Amino acid sequence: MIPKKKNVRVPNLYLIGFMGTGKSSAGKWAAEKLKMEFLDSDQQIEATYGSSIRIIFENEGEAKFRELEKKFIQSDCPETNCLISCGGGLPIPDGMIELLKSKGKVITLDASVDTILERTSEDNSRPLLQTENPKEAIQSLLKKREPKYLLADQVISTEKRNTEQVADEIVQAYLRSIS
Repeated sequence: MIPKKKNVRVPNLYLIGFMGTGKSSAGKWAAEKLKMEFLDSDQQIEATYGSSIRIIFENEGEAKFRELEKKFIQSDCPETNCLISCGGGLPIPDGMIELLKSKGKVITLDASVDTILERTSEDNSRPLLQTENPKEAIQSLLKKREPKYLLADQVISTEKRNTEQVADEIVQAYLRSIS
């Protein structure tokens, strides 16, 4: 999609949105189609810190994890030619959306509460959903986070769509945004 010429640099693409909206799965496909490197912020933090997100949350707390996310975006993440799947809470602290936009294009992936619940119900690695009522937790978190998610350059619904369809829309939206 993006012609690979020597020294051609294109802005990073940051995928944001709630957990279970398809940022990692569709992001990998879109990165391949765009010939960009794919990075997952959670995986990068786990590799750098040497612990799982769950352990970081348990031992250090959410505030420490948000600091690690900010550090990743500010200084550990390459400046160009990457598609970055961001953790669901990464864009929420004050200034983070602006930081992401200063470093590239930002697209939110969106889905309904029921779809998110269905997609995440078997995943025990999501510390914020380890509660008696995960649907209520999703609703509460989404209500707080949605205003930030809507500040992205574009919002794409992943509702009732397969990974390839979402990836194709990400590619088209990104290409339009840089042309």
